[in-house]
Amino acid sequence: MYIKKNIYVPLIIIGSGPAGYTAGIYAARSNIKTIIFTGPYPGGQLLNTSSIENWPGDFKNISGYDLMERMKKHVQILNVQIFNETVIKILCKKKNFLIFTNNTQYICDAIIIATGATARFLNIPFEKEYLGKGISTCAICDGYFYKEQIVAVVGGGNTAIEEALYLSNITEKVILIHRKKTFSAEKILIERLLKKVFEKKILIYQPYYIQEIIGNKKNITHIKIKSLENQDNKILNISGLFIAIGYIPNSHIFKKFLQLNSTGHIILNHQQKIFTTQTSYPGIFAAGDVTDNQYQQAITASANGCKAAMDVEKYLHI
Repeated sequence: MYIKKNIYVPLIIIGSGPAGYTAGIYAARSNIKTIIFTGPYPGGQLLNTSSIENWPGDFKNISGYDLMERMKKHVQILNVQIFNETVIKILCKKKNFLIFTNNTQYICDAIIIATGATARFLNIPFEKEYLGKGISTCAICDGYFYKEQIVAVVGGGNTAIEEALYLSNITEKVILIHRKKTFSAEKILIERLLKKVFEKKILIYQPYYIQEIIGNKKNITHIKIKSLENQDNKILNISGLFIAIGYIPNSHIFKKFLQLNSTGHIILNHQQKIFTTQTSYPGIFAAGDVTDNQYQQAITASANGCKAAMDVEKYLHI
């Protein structure tokens, strides 16, 4: 394969979610020539959200897909180049960085990492074998295939409740399984959940966990759940299982030269009075869910993308 070598650009942004696109907008407004690499999931996690109700100014709701398309167009209008490529390696030089994708090598002076996070799995037998055969991490992507069937959702945060609510409008019944006695989701989502429970569209099992996945090799057919309070076991007849138990930061390719915390999130050097979004390596900045295991909101990711671009502008002109 022919590889183009050493294409220079001052700033490279890795990732194309709210953090990456917002960083691109602010970098362009600072007249910094910029390239964004989308990675394998252009648009990020937000594409899996059917309705966003808390984006300021969009009080009539907007889908995650539409919001990310608007951000992408905003970036393109400002002449930021967007490439559907994945960064596979980074070399840190004395004065700059060498970035490798599958078919190109780039040189840049600064990097903003906005790679986000990917869905966490249960890590139980047959989970990966039935992925795409009844197991999914995206109700919006796959919910339609389970019309008027019984499905289960596992999790207790915003994503799990949103998935259960969405599926309740499509399926015959949704079984929500959570290993804790309380949900960590927003109160407004819990209120909507309880309304669906009252309507008998959603059935809740808590505190329970999934002990076993059962299928016929072609599709999932049942799950075995177990109580965390007693010895109660149940075998549930379902057609689909949607896993919504959180996300793992996409930071693995940076662990050799950046400091990560115990959860794999990139540590930002907040002691730096000038560059609060800078990582442990000068010239490399980060924003969004790859750094955040607390807020994990589109608006906080965007805000930090803005801060990262502004930090880069200062860094490049010192």
